[in-house]
Amino acid sequence: MDLRQLLYFTTLAETLNFRRAAERLNISQPPLTVAIRKLEEELGAPLFTRNPRGVALTAAGDAALGSARAALSQADQVRQAVREGFMGERGRLTVGFVSSAIYAALPRLIPLYRRRFPQVELVLEESTSIEIARRIRLRQMDVGLVRLPLLDSAQVDTAVIETDELMAAVPEAHPLASRRSLPLRLLAAEPFVTFPTTSVLHAHILMACHEAGFTPHIAQAAAQVHTILSLVRSGLGVALVPSRAGRYAPEGVKLQRLTQPPRIEMGLAVARDAASPLAQHFRSLALAEVDSHLIS
Repeated sequence: MDLRQLLYFTTLAETLNFRRAAERLNISQPPLTVAIRKLEEELGAPLFTRNPRGVALTAAGDAALGSARAALSQADQVRQAVREGFMGERGRLTVGFVSSAIYAALPRLIPLYRRRFPQVELVLEESTSIEIARRIRLRQMDVGLVRLPLLDSAQVDTAVIETDELMAAVPEAHPLASRRSLPLRLLAAEPFVTFPTTSVLHAHILMACHEAGFTPHIAQAAAQVHTILSLVRSGLGVALVPSRAGRYAPEGVKLQRLTQPPRIEMGLAVARDAASPLAQHFRSLALAEVDSHLIS
C-alpha cells in the first residue's frame, strides 16, 4: 500500500464514479481500476461494490476512509515541514549569546525573529564569545551574539550589529564619583573588577588601560555585568563596563563617561559557507534591523 493508492481510493470514495475520479486525478480510467483492485487484494477485502451507475463503499471501505484521509493529511504535513525546514521557516535554532547581549541586542532581535518565523523553536544559551565561536565551528550552535573581534575567527563569519563604548563604574562614595567624566588614567591606582580572561571584553579593557599608560591591578573577575557592578558596589574595586549596562546599575554605583571612551562592538557570528537556512534568516533579519536603525 502506498500514498498513491490511498489517494485513488479517497478520490473514488468522494466521487463514487470511476470516470469522474479519473478525471479529477488526471489519469485514464484503466490505471485507476487496476490500482483499486490491487489495493483490495492487498487488504483482503472489497472496498467498493460496483453497480451500473458507479460504485458504493462497502462497510470495509467506509471504515478505511477516515484513516486513509488522515494518512494523506499526515503525508502533506510531512511535505510541508520538509519544505519549511529547507526554506528555514521551521526547525530548531540554537542562539549563543554573551551576557552583555541581554541589555539591547537580544531583546531587540528575538521578538522580531519570533514574529517572522513563529514555527522555529529557539534555544538560547549564554556563553563566552570564544566558546560560542568554537561551538559554531563544530555545528553545535547555529548563531552567536559575540563581542568582536573574535580571537579565532576561522570558519566563522561575523558582522557588526551593535556599537557601544566602555564606561567607568565606581562606588558612589568614591572620590571620583562626583566628576561628570574622567580620564581613564585616573583609575590607574585602583583595584579592578573585570571580566574573565576568556572574555573578549577582558582584552578590550587591558588594551584601553595600556593605551592610558598603566596595567590594571585585577582584584576580582566575574562573567556577568550585573555581578561586576554588584562587586563594585561592595567596594572591591572599579570596573569598565558597556554603557548599555548603565541603566541596570544598582544603587550605590556611579557610571561615568570616559574622556576618550574605548569603542566596543557586538557581532553576529554564523558558520562560514555552511550556515543553515535558519541561521541565514536570523543573520539577514539582524542586519536588516541594523540598517533600519542607521536609516532612521
